[in-house]
Amino acid sequence: MTDAEGPDAGLPPDREDVVAALLAHQRRFLAFVERRVGSRAVAEDLLQTAFARTLEKGGALKDGEGAVAWVYRLLRNALVDHHRRQAAEGRALEVEARDADGATDDLELKGAVCACLTELLPTLKPEYAELVRQVDLEGRAVPDVAREVGITANNAGVRLHRARLALKRSLERGCGACAAHGCLDCSCKPRR
Repeated sequence: MTDAEGPDAGLPPDREDVVAALLAHQRRFLAFVERRVGSRAVAEDLLQTAFARTLEKGGALKDGEGAVAWVYRLLRNALVDHHRRQAAEGRALEVEARDADGATDDLELKGAVCACLTELLPTLKPEYAELVRQVDLEGRAVPDVAREVGITANNAGVRLHRARLALKRSLERGCGACAAHGCLDCSCKPRR
């Protein structure tokens, strides 16, 4: 293979030593990240992003050693961001689990749910209506429903929040004062 056919073919001269330095340290970078995230796939994703950002910076990096230091800085920042995201997801799932554990099975309360709610539920987007039905009316846990539907628990939580807001607005428009008090003693006339 000639120099023109090598992995650095077509790169400007100021990037050839940067690419060579990145490739020479690739295993060390990967081990550095993998030890901290515990997943080879996540480590590879974070490293790939760092490599791409380093190559974008290209000419601003004077040599290969500067690129290595730059990649380590990017990887440290990426690890902090990754762990923050993981912690936020964990907190959100804990809240949902607590809410699901605290859900009451009081039959009288379930029977007192406003009839307007069941009439307005079909007016929501189908995926929103299904989440409200399964989580709020049937008392199922958000992560379980999300798994069945094929979305993340976070995505399901966002959809459920939006569904509840849309349903609340519809109830307030349709029921007025009774909706303001939680619809427990609904005095609305059934719609037909």
